[in-house]
Amino acid sequence: QCTYLEIEQAERTHAVVLSRPAWLWGAEMGANEHGVCVGNEGVWTREPVGEDEALLGMDLVRLGLERGSSAREALEVITALLERYGQGGSCKEEPVPFVYHNTFLLADRTEAWVLETAGRYWAAQQIREGSRNISNQLSIGREITAEHAGLRQRARSQGWWSGDGEFSFTEVFSLPHQPARMEAAKARYRAGKELLRQHAGHITAEIFMAILRDKDSGICVDSEGFRTAGSMVSVLPRDPALPCVHFFTATPDPSRSVFKPFVFVANVKPVPQVRSPTFCDDPAKQIPRFQRTVDRRHELYRRHQAALELMERDQERGQKLLQTLRDLEKQGLEGMNALLGGMVAHPQEELADLFFDCVEAEMKFY
Repeated sequence: QCTYLEIEQAERTHAVVLSRPAWLWGAEMGANEHGVCVGNEGVWTREPVGEDEALLGMDLVRLGLERGSSAREALEVITALLERYGQGGSCKEEPVPFVYHNTFLLADRTEAWVLETAGRYWAAQQIREGSRNISNQLSIGREITAEHAGLRQRARSQGWWSGDGEFSFTEVFSLPHQPARMEAAKARYRAGKELLRQHAGHITAEIFMAILRDKDSGICVDSEGFRTAGSMVSVLPRDPALPCVHFFTATPDPSRSVFKPFVFVANVKPVPQVRSPTFCDDPAKQIPRFQRTVDRRHELYRRHQAALELMERDQERGQKLLQTLRDLEKQGLEGMNALLGGMVAHPQEELADLFFDCVEAEMKFY
């Protein structure tokens, strides 16, 4: 049972860790036990968006992680389900539908892909070196590694492409006039590209965290009623003997949040403080949907929000708290760098409690 649709179950699914809007089934981003990471975001194209309920891009993120043991396999899962069921339905917990298509980043220890969609159509690019970013717009041009079998025929039948010359997914499927909100995406995409270029060849988890906290570029959003809702950075070592480490904030606005490490091991300790409450008569599941609102904030979110208010009210105390949180994050990073550098061997039980302990420490500071 996905957010709106029920689809056939897979014979087996992988363990996943997800960062997701609490009202829906899918996820904005996450990882699985095989070191596969997937994240998505909205995009508008020449294909009309469908208000009819289908799979959300966020459902596809989770399905790819649950059913794919590599980035390529996750990509195949997502594209097959997209072609079969389509994408559509509101992506926001509000009575007025907010609908978009999706672009995805997929990576594992050895491969990375960008997947971009327009309705049931799609194009994918394998990233063989360097860095790559996406930001609410199509970005795959002529360098297409795989595509929907009917992609070019669709473009020709709609009069979007003459069939002459090289085919560029971005040029053919982008809207001639983007929605206003897309204009900011262009600057954000360019800024992300530039920040990655500046650190080419020596990008670390810390640098990614700094990029995700960058407000000048608009990558870290905290205006116009929007706030970056959660952030994730993953370290995927090529050496299979080393664990993959996934850092999650589990709270909004990464510039004032703590990235906390999570490692897949047996018997991971549950962390109820970052699980949103469930409701037996959930307004997201009742038809018509979203007729009332419920408070979905989890315990860490509530305490973090109170801390943000304090930071805004009392700058001196706010700065002190922020420094304490940065020190906590630094400890986590140093511990994980030592683990990944092979300098220390953490017992499994310690890693199983890792995320729980970090959340507990953060709660205590609040």
